[in-house]
Amino acid sequence: MQWKHLPIVAFDTETTGLNPFTEDRIIEFAAVVLHLGDDGRVDRVEEHSWLINPERDIPAKVTEITGITAAHVANAPRFADMADTIRELMSNAVTVAHNYPFDLGFLTNEFGLLDQHWPEPLAEIDTIDLSMMAWPDARSHKLEDVCKRLDVVLEGAHRATNDALACGKCFTELARRHEVADDLQEMLGWAKAIGRPPEDGPLGPDEHGRVTFLEGPYAGEPVLLHPKHMHWMLKARTRTPHGWQFRYPESTRRWIERWLDVRGSGRARSNPKGFRAEDWTLDSCIASDRRARV
Repeated sequence: MQWKHLPIVAFDTETTGLNPFTEDRIIEFAAVVLHLGDDGRVDRVEEHSWLINPERDIPAKVTEITGITAAHVANAPRFADMADTIRELMSNAVTVAHNYPFDLGFLTNEFGLLDQHWPEPLAEIDTIDLSMMAWPDARSHKLEDVCKRLDVVLEGAHRATNDALACGKCFTELARRHEVADDLQEMLGWAKAIGRPPEDGPLGPDEHGRVTFLEGPYAGEPVLLHPKHMHWMLKARTRTPHGWQFRYPESTRRWIERWLDVRGSGRARSNPKGFRAEDWTLDSCIASDRRARV
């Protein structure tokens, strides 16, 4: 699959707090859809942004930081009203965020409250990860600093839509400079990211788009429920006339390795946001004194 011909969705959430698995909810969702030209540069963009009624109070500190008040969201749609639209935006796209695990946690929780699941995009790219790979000795991986290194213009910093656009452009510019091939699996390997597994393998999407086992003792069940079996698949071998060989093809094992790295081994950062204005947009700062938390 050629990823450069797919929509690239860079997104951000604003929330009532820092913990998606207690009582905090989303109060704003913003996404920018980027389309690339033949030269790999952004050719066209579509902007989407919605205030969302969290069906709970908004703490005064959050209002101070985000500028979003209870009055702003009183007549806004609930997440339940926007879930199908957001799912449609994300499900068949290369998705990008700065500190992806934070936004993923909130969106996963919001979908879960509706008895729905994360839509499993074609790719999940974290520009903090890309920045740390490109500049491992940098003192800061804030979005504004990444933009400066890449000559990406960040207009109106600390506004979700503008930051989302800059985040998406940072991803595409890094991919262009590294001459990443127009192949989805190769791009995922370069970005150390996850997405849909290789076709014609033992893993694949079910009718809801969730990645599931297509064979074995857990056939039909989501891989998220059985990380130990994923570890086994990574190492499993079988005897052949030519000796012991890996049971599953290299492309599948590479995908499993990335999935375990992102989902199963603690790589996903605990939320680094604090109650500072700059922390409540896409430019989460992973500075030198905080790397131990990454």
